[in-house]
Amino acid sequence: MSHELTPQIAIPAVYMRGGTSRAIIFHAADLPVDPAARDAIILAAIGSPDPNRRQLDGLGGAISSLSKIAIVGPSSRPDADVDYTFGQVAIDAPLVGYKGNCGNISSAIGPFALDEGLVAADGDSATVRIHNTNTGKVIVARFPVSGGRAAVEGDFELQGVAGKGAPIRMSFLEPGGAATGRLLPTGRAQDELAVEGIGTVTVSLVDAANPAVFVDARSLGMTGLELPDEIEARPGLLAKLEAIRVAAAVAMGIAATEEEARTRIRNLPLVGILAAPVDAPTLSGKTLPASSFHILARMISAGQPHKASPLTGAMCLAIAMRLPGTIAAELAHLPSDPDADLVVAHPSGLLPVAARLSREGEPHADEAVVYRTARRLMQGSVLVPRRVLESAENVSTKI
Repeated sequence: MSHELTPQIAIPAVYMRGGTSRAIIFHAADLPVDPAARDAIILAAIGSPDPNRRQLDGLGGAISSLSKIAIVGPSSRPDADVDYTFGQVAIDAPLVGYKGNCGNISSAIGPFALDEGLVAADGDSATVRIHNTNTGKVIVARFPVSGGRAAVEGDFELQGVAGKGAPIRMSFLEPGGAATGRLLPTGRAQDELAVEGIGTVTVSLVDAANPAVFVDARSLGMTGLELPDEIEARPGLLAKLEAIRVAAAVAMGIAATEEEARTRIRNLPLVGILAAPVDAPTLSGKTLPASSFHILARMISAGQPHKASPLTGAMCLAIAMRLPGTIAAELAHLPSDPDADLVVAHPSGLLPVAARLSREGEPHADEAVVYRTARRLMQGSVLVPRRVLESAENVSTKI
Protein backbone atom coordinates (compact mmCIF):
# COMPACT_ATOMS: atom_id res chain seq x y z
CA MET A 1 0.00 0.00 0.00
CA SER A 2 1.32 3.45 -0.87
CA HIS A 3 2.35 5.46 2.19
CA GLU A 4 0.75 8.51 0.62
CA LEU A 5 -2.66 6.82 0.87
CA THR A 6 -2.41 5.49 4.41
CA PRO A 7 -4.16 7.61 7.06
CA GLN A 8 -1.72 6.52 9.76
CA ILE A 9 2.01 5.98 10.02
CA ALA A 10 3.37 2.81 11.69
CA ILE A 11 6.44 3.45 13.85
CA PRO A 12 8.29 0.39 15.23
CA ALA A 13 8.19 0.50 19.02
CA VAL A 14 8.24 -1.54 22.22
CA TYR A 15 6.06 -0.84 25.25
CA MET A 16 7.83 -1.66 28.52
CA ARG A 17 7.46 -1.36 32.23
CA GLY A 18 10.61 -0.19 33.93
CA GLY A 19 10.38 -0.16 37.73
CA THR A 20 7.19 1.66 38.68
CA SER A 21 6.82 3.47 35.34
CA ARG A 22 5.96 2.57 31.75
CA ALA A 23 7.23 3.96 28.46
CA ILE A 24 7.11 3.57 24.71
CA ILE A 25 10.67 2.80 23.59
CA PHE A 26 11.80 3.72 20.08
CA HIS A 27 14.95 3.02 18.11
CA ALA A 28 16.57 6.35 17.29
CA ALA A 29 16.76 5.34 13.61
CA ASP A 30 12.98 4.96 13.44
CA LEU A 31 12.21 8.57 14.42
CA PRO A 32 12.68 11.73 12.33
CA VAL A 33 15.86 13.70 12.87
CA ASP A 34 13.87 16.94 12.92
CA PRO A 35 12.95 17.60 16.58
CA ALA A 36 9.50 19.02 15.84
CA ALA A 37 8.52 16.07 13.64
CA ARG A 38 9.92 13.62 16.18
CA ASP A 39 7.97 15.17 19.05
CA ALA A 40 4.78 15.35 17.00
CA ILE A 41 4.97 11.58 16.60
CA ILE A 42 5.73 11.08 20.30
CA LEU A 43 2.82 13.26 21.41
CA ALA A 44 0.38 11.44 19.14
CA ALA A 45 1.62 8.04 20.28
CA ILE A 46 1.16 8.95 23.96
CA GLY A 47 -2.13 10.84 23.42
CA SER A 48 -1.08 14.36 24.33
CA PRO A 49 -2.10 17.08 24.67
CA ASP A 50 -5.41 16.11 26.26
CA PRO A 51 -7.32 18.91 28.04
CA ASN A 52 -9.30 16.20 29.84
CA ARG A 53 -6.00 14.73 31.14
CA ARG A 54 -6.98 11.15 30.22
CA GLN A 55 -4.78 10.43 27.16
CA LEU A 56 -7.50 8.19 25.76
CA ASP A 57 -6.27 8.66 22.19
CA GLY A 58 -2.82 7.22 22.91
CA LEU A 59 -0.82 4.88 25.12
CA GLY A 60 -0.31 7.29 28.02
CA GLY A 61 -1.82 6.48 31.39
CA ALA A 62 -2.95 9.98 32.48
CA ILE A 63 -0.34 10.23 35.27
CA SER A 64 3.25 11.38 35.00
CA SER A 65 4.77 7.91 35.62
CA LEU A 66 2.82 6.51 32.66
CA SER A 67 3.42 9.38 30.22
CA LYS A 68 6.99 8.66 29.18
CA ILE A 69 9.10 7.64 26.20
CA ALA A 70 12.65 6.50 25.58
CA ILE A 71 14.83 6.63 22.49
CA VAL A 72 17.70 4.14 22.20
CA GLY A 73 20.51 3.94 19.67
CA PRO A 74 24.22 3.19 19.22
CA SER A 75 26.49 4.80 21.77
CA SER A 76 28.11 8.12 20.93
CA ARG A 77 30.93 7.58 23.46
CA PRO A 78 33.48 4.78 23.91
CA ASP A 79 32.67 3.98 27.55
CA ALA A 80 29.04 2.97 26.88
CA ASP A 81 27.15 0.40 24.82
CA VAL A 82 24.06 2.42 23.93
CA ASP A 83 22.74 5.97 24.02
CA TYR A 84 19.43 6.45 25.82
CA THR A 85 17.32 9.60 25.78
CA PHE A 86 14.38 9.94 28.15
CA GLY A 87 11.31 12.06 27.38
CA GLN A 88 8.66 13.17 29.88
CA VAL A 89 5.48 13.90 27.95
CA ALA A 90 3.16 16.57 29.31
CA ILE A 91 -0.40 15.32 29.62
CA ASP A 92 -2.25 18.55 28.84
CA ALA A 93 0.30 20.45 26.74
CA PRO A 94 2.18 19.81 23.46
CA LEU A 95 5.50 19.42 25.28
CA VAL A 96 8.10 16.68 25.52
CA GLY A 97 10.66 17.45 28.23
CA TYR A 98 14.20 16.15 27.88
CA LYS A 99 15.82 18.03 30.75
CA GLY A 100 16.38 15.15 33.16
CA ASN A 101 16.31 11.38 33.35
CA CYS A 102 13.91 8.75 34.73
CA GLY A 103 15.58 6.11 36.87
CA ASN A 104 12.68 3.69 36.55
CA ILE A 105 12.67 3.79 32.75
CA SER A 106 16.47 3.50 32.84
CA SER A 107 15.98 -0.01 34.23
CA ALA A 108 14.18 -1.07 31.03
CA ILE A 109 16.99 0.04 28.71
CA GLY A 110 19.44 -2.80 29.34
CA PRO A 111 16.83 -5.54 28.73
CA PHE A 112 15.55 -3.63 25.68
CA ALA A 113 19.06 -3.35 24.23
CA LEU A 114 19.72 -7.07 24.72
CA ASP A 115 16.37 -8.24 23.33
CA GLU A 116 16.72 -5.91 20.33
CA GLY A 117 20.20 -7.24 19.50
CA LEU A 118 22.03 -3.99 20.30
CA VAL A 119 24.25 -5.78 22.84
CA ALA A 120 25.19 -9.39 23.53
CA ALA A 121 24.83 -11.41 26.73
CA ASP A 122 27.73 -13.02 28.54
CA GLY A 123 26.38 -16.44 29.44
CA ASP A 124 23.55 -16.33 31.96
CA SER A 125 23.91 -12.61 32.72
CA ALA A 126 24.32 -9.32 30.88
CA THR A 127 26.04 -6.05 31.70
CA VAL A 128 24.99 -3.01 29.69
CA ARG A 129 26.64 0.40 30.02
CA ILE A 130 24.01 3.02 29.21
CA HIS A 131 24.85 6.60 28.31
CA ASN A 132 21.92 8.80 29.34
CA THR A 133 22.06 11.73 26.94
CA ASN A 134 19.80 13.88 29.14
CA THR A 135 22.36 14.05 31.94
CA GLY A 136 25.58 12.93 30.26
CA LYS A 137 25.91 10.21 32.93
CA VAL A 138 26.63 6.49 32.57
CA ILE A 139 24.41 3.85 34.16
CA VAL A 140 25.57 0.25 34.45
CA ALA A 141 22.75 -2.32 34.34
CA ARG A 142 23.36 -5.95 35.34
CA PHE A 143 20.61 -8.54 35.00
CA PRO A 144 20.07 -12.28 34.46
CA VAL A 145 19.54 -13.79 31.01
CA SER A 146 17.31 -16.70 29.97
CA GLY A 147 17.49 -18.20 26.51
CA GLY A 148 19.60 -15.32 25.25
CA ARG A 149 17.03 -12.72 26.30
CA ALA A 150 16.52 -10.64 29.42
CA ALA A 151 15.06 -12.83 32.18
CA VAL A 152 11.58 -11.95 33.39
CA GLU A 153 10.92 -14.52 36.12
CA GLY A 154 12.64 -14.08 39.46
CA ASP A 155 12.22 -13.73 43.21
CA PHE A 156 12.76 -9.97 43.52
CA GLU A 157 9.74 -8.07 44.81
CA LEU A 158 9.57 -4.40 43.88
CA GLN A 159 7.14 -2.59 46.13
CA GLY A 160 4.57 -0.75 44.07
CA VAL A 161 4.53 -3.48 41.39
CA ALA A 162 2.41 -6.62 41.75
CA GLY A 163 4.23 -9.95 41.75
CA LYS A 164 7.93 -10.70 41.51
CA GLY A 165 10.52 -10.52 38.77
CA ALA A 166 14.17 -10.82 37.79
CA PRO A 167 16.33 -8.22 39.59
CA ILE A 168 18.13 -5.51 37.64
CA ARG A 169 21.05 -3.93 39.46
CA MET A 170 21.35 -0.29 38.45
CA SER A 171 24.58 1.54 39.24
CA PHE A 172 24.38 5.28 38.53
CA LEU A 173 27.99 6.46 38.23
CA GLU A 174 29.01 9.98 39.28
CA PRO A 175 25.35 11.07 39.65
CA GLY A 176 26.07 14.50 41.11
CA GLY A 177 25.34 17.59 39.01
CA ALA A 178 23.16 15.71 36.52
CA ALA A 179 21.29 18.85 35.45
CA THR A 180 23.22 21.76 36.96
CA GLY A 181 26.82 20.56 37.08
CA ARG A 182 26.99 20.73 40.91
CA LEU A 183 25.83 18.41 43.66
CA LEU A 184 24.76 21.48 45.66
CA PRO A 185 23.85 23.99 42.93
CA THR A 186 23.90 26.98 45.28
CA GLY A 187 26.88 25.71 47.28
CA ARG A 188 24.72 25.52 50.41
CA ALA A 189 23.04 22.65 52.25
CA GLN A 190 19.98 24.81 52.95
CA ASP A 191 18.53 27.88 51.24
CA GLU A 192 15.78 30.36 51.99
CA LEU A 193 13.50 30.63 48.96
CA ALA A 194 11.16 33.55 48.44
CA VAL A 195 8.09 31.74 47.10
CA GLU A 196 5.19 33.57 45.50
CA GLY A 197 2.02 33.24 47.57
CA ILE A 198 3.81 31.57 50.49
CA GLY A 199 6.70 33.73 51.67
CA THR A 200 10.08 32.40 52.73
CA VAL A 201 10.51 28.62 52.71
CA THR A 202 13.59 26.75 53.94
CA VAL A 203 14.67 24.10 51.43
CA SER A 204 17.60 21.94 50.41
CA LEU A 205 18.51 22.05 46.72
CA VAL A 206 20.37 18.92 45.64
CA ASP A 207 21.25 17.65 42.16
CA ALA A 208 22.08 13.93 41.99
CA ALA A 209 20.61 11.65 39.29
CA ASN A 210 17.97 14.38 38.96
CA PRO A 211 17.68 17.73 40.71
CA ALA A 212 15.29 17.90 43.65
CA VAL A 213 14.06 20.46 46.15
CA PHE A 214 13.50 19.01 49.62
CA VAL A 215 11.26 20.62 52.22
CA ASP A 216 10.29 19.68 55.78
CA ALA A 217 6.63 18.57 55.77
CA ARG A 218 5.97 20.63 58.90
CA SER A 219 6.81 23.87 57.11
CA LEU A 220 3.81 23.17 54.83
CA GLY A 221 1.44 22.25 57.63
CA MET A 222 1.81 18.57 56.75
CA THR A 223 2.85 15.49 58.69
CA GLY A 224 4.48 13.61 55.82
CA LEU A 225 2.01 10.76 56.26
CA GLU A 226 -0.38 12.09 53.64
CA LEU A 227 -1.09 9.71 50.76
CA PRO A 228 -1.37 10.97 47.15
CA ASP A 229 -5.17 11.39 47.18
CA GLU A 230 -4.95 13.44 50.38
CA ILE A 231 -2.31 15.70 48.88
CA GLU A 232 -4.43 16.26 45.77
CA ALA A 233 -7.56 16.90 47.84
CA ARG A 234 -6.08 19.50 50.17
CA PRO A 235 -7.10 22.93 48.80
CA GLY A 236 -4.21 24.92 47.44
CA LEU A 237 -1.47 22.44 48.42
CA LEU A 238 -0.42 21.38 44.92
CA ALA A 239 -0.33 25.04 43.89
CA LYS A 240 2.03 25.79 46.81
CA LEU A 241 4.25 22.86 45.90
CA GLU A 242 4.36 24.01 42.29
CA ALA A 243 5.34 27.52 43.42
CA ILE A 244 8.19 26.00 45.45
CA ARG A 245 9.31 23.96 42.43
CA VAL A 246 9.27 27.03 40.18
CA ALA A 247 11.31 29.11 42.64
CA ALA A 248 13.75 26.23 43.10
CA ALA A 249 14.17 25.78 39.34
CA VAL A 250 15.35 29.37 39.04
CA ALA A 251 17.56 29.18 42.15
CA MET A 252 19.24 26.02 40.82
CA GLY A 253 19.76 27.48 37.33
CA ILE A 254 17.51 24.91 35.68
CA ALA A 255 15.30 27.68 34.32
CA ALA A 256 16.25 31.27 33.60
CA THR A 257 12.88 32.65 34.67
CA GLU A 258 9.82 31.52 36.59
CA GLU A 259 7.82 31.70 33.37
CA GLU A 260 10.18 29.24 31.71
CA ALA A 261 9.92 26.92 34.73
CA ARG A 262 6.11 27.01 34.55
CA THR A 263 5.72 26.50 30.82
CA ARG A 264 8.79 24.78 29.40
CA ILE A 265 10.51 22.83 32.20
CA ARG A 266 7.54 21.43 34.04
CA ASN A 267 9.05 18.27 35.54
CA LEU A 268 12.17 19.57 37.31
CA PRO A 269 13.23 19.82 39.99
CA LEU A 270 11.37 17.01 41.72
CA VAL A 271 9.75 18.09 44.98
CA GLY A 272 10.38 15.96 48.06
CA ILE A 273 8.25 16.44 51.19
CA LEU A 274 10.17 14.89 54.07
CA ALA A 275 9.53 13.75 57.63
CA ALA A 276 11.37 11.80 60.30
CA PRO A 277 10.44 8.10 60.60
CA VAL A 278 7.08 7.32 62.22
CA ASP A 279 4.71 4.43 61.58
CA ALA A 280 3.42 5.22 58.08
CA PRO A 281 0.39 4.12 56.03
CA THR A 282 0.65 2.74 52.51
CA LEU A 283 -1.74 2.58 49.58
CA SER A 284 -2.23 -1.15 50.18
CA GLY A 285 -3.52 -0.49 53.68
CA LYS A 286 -0.42 -1.88 55.38
CA THR A 287 1.53 0.13 57.95
CA LEU A 288 5.29 0.57 57.67
CA PRO A 289 6.95 0.43 61.12
CA ALA A 290 9.15 3.45 61.82
CA SER A 291 12.03 1.07 62.57
CA SER A 292 11.99 -0.28 58.99
CA PHE A 293 13.16 2.91 57.23
CA HIS A 294 15.38 5.95 57.63
CA ILE A 295 13.25 8.75 56.23
CA LEU A 296 9.65 9.33 55.12
CA ALA A 297 9.09 10.95 51.73
CA ARG A 298 6.25 12.10 49.52
CA MET A 299 7.44 13.04 46.03
CA ILE A 300 5.86 15.36 43.48
CA SER A 301 6.74 14.85 39.81
CA ALA A 302 5.34 16.88 36.90
CA GLY A 303 2.81 18.45 39.26
CA GLN A 304 1.40 15.15 40.55
CA PRO A 305 1.99 13.27 43.81
CA HIS A 306 3.74 9.98 43.10
CA LYS A 307 2.16 6.72 44.22
CA ALA A 308 5.64 5.32 44.78
CA SER A 309 8.85 7.33 44.45
CA PRO A 310 10.62 8.46 41.32
CA LEU A 311 13.79 6.39 41.36
CA THR A 312 16.02 9.35 40.63
CA GLY A 313 14.24 11.24 43.41
CA ALA A 314 15.02 8.44 45.88
CA MET A 315 18.66 8.38 44.80
CA CYS A 316 18.93 12.15 45.15
CA LEU A 317 17.30 11.90 48.58
CA ALA A 318 19.66 9.15 49.74
CA ILE A 319 22.66 11.24 48.72
CA ALA A 320 21.13 14.28 50.44
CA MET A 321 20.76 12.20 53.61
CA ARG A 322 24.54 11.72 53.56
CA LEU A 323 25.23 15.45 53.08
CA PRO A 324 25.64 17.18 56.46
CA GLY A 325 23.33 20.14 57.02
CA THR A 326 20.62 19.27 54.52
CA ILE A 327 17.01 18.97 55.63
CA ALA A 328 17.19 15.31 54.66
CA ALA A 329 20.22 14.69 56.88
CA GLU A 330 18.58 16.50 59.80
CA LEU A 331 15.31 14.53 59.57
CA ALA A 332 16.76 11.10 58.78
CA HIS A 333 17.49 8.49 61.41
CA LEU A 334 20.74 7.37 59.83
CA PRO A 335 22.29 3.94 60.40
CA SER A 336 25.59 3.83 62.28
CA ASP A 337 27.33 2.14 59.35
CA PRO A 338 28.23 4.89 56.83
CA ASP A 339 28.17 2.32 54.00
CA ALA A 340 24.78 0.80 54.85
CA ASP A 341 21.87 1.10 52.46
CA LEU A 342 19.41 3.90 53.17
CA VAL A 343 15.72 3.01 53.12
CA VAL A 344 13.14 5.53 51.91
CA ALA A 345 9.47 5.07 52.87
CA HIS A 346 6.98 6.10 50.15
CA PRO A 347 3.23 5.58 49.63
CA SER A 348 3.70 2.09 48.14
CA GLY A 349 6.33 0.75 50.52
CA LEU A 350 10.08 0.84 51.04
CA LEU A 351 12.94 1.59 48.65
CA PRO A 352 16.55 0.79 49.64
CA VAL A 353 19.30 2.86 48.00
CA ALA A 354 23.07 2.57 48.32
CA ALA A 355 24.61 6.05 48.26
CA ARG A 356 28.39 6.39 48.08
CA LEU A 357 30.01 9.78 48.70
CA SER A 358 33.57 11.10 48.93
CA ARG A 359 34.16 13.82 51.51
CA GLU A 360 37.65 15.08 50.74
CA GLY A 361 37.13 18.75 50.04
CA GLU A 362 33.74 19.47 48.49
CA PRO A 363 31.37 16.47 48.88
CA HIS A 364 31.23 14.31 45.77
CA ALA A 365 28.63 11.68 44.85
CA ASP A 366 30.48 8.60 43.60
CA GLU A 367 27.65 6.16 42.97
CA ALA A 368 24.04 5.33 43.73
CA VAL A 369 22.85 1.73 43.44
CA VAL A 370 19.26 0.50 43.29
CA TYR A 371 17.42 -2.64 42.21
CA ARG A 372 14.44 -2.70 39.87
CA THR A 373 12.50 -5.11 37.67
CA ALA A 374 11.33 -4.54 34.10
CA ARG A 375 9.19 -6.35 31.56
CA ARG A 376 8.46 -6.05 27.85
CA LEU A 377 4.68 -5.67 27.55
CA MET A 378 4.06 -5.17 23.81
CA GLN A 379 6.12 -5.02 20.66
CA GLY A 380 5.35 -4.09 17.09
CA SER A 381 4.33 -0.67 15.81
CA VAL A 382 2.58 2.33 17.29
CA LEU A 383 0.20 4.09 14.88
CA VAL A 384 0.00 7.86 14.61
CA PRO A 385 -2.23 9.89 12.26
CA ARG A 386 -0.33 11.23 9.26
CA ARG A 387 -1.78 14.69 9.92
CA VAL A 388 0.31 15.09 13.11
CA LEU A 389 3.41 15.80 11.06
CA GLU A 390 1.60 18.69 9.38
CA SER A 391 1.17 20.36 12.78
CA ALA A 392 4.76 19.85 13.87
CA GLU A 393 5.41 23.59 13.99
CA ASN A 394 3.01 23.79 16.97
CA VAL A 395 5.06 21.38 19.06
CA SER A 396 7.28 22.77 21.85
CA THR A 397 10.64 21.03 22.13
CA LYS A 398 12.98 21.51 25.08
CA ILE A 399 16.26 19.58 25.07
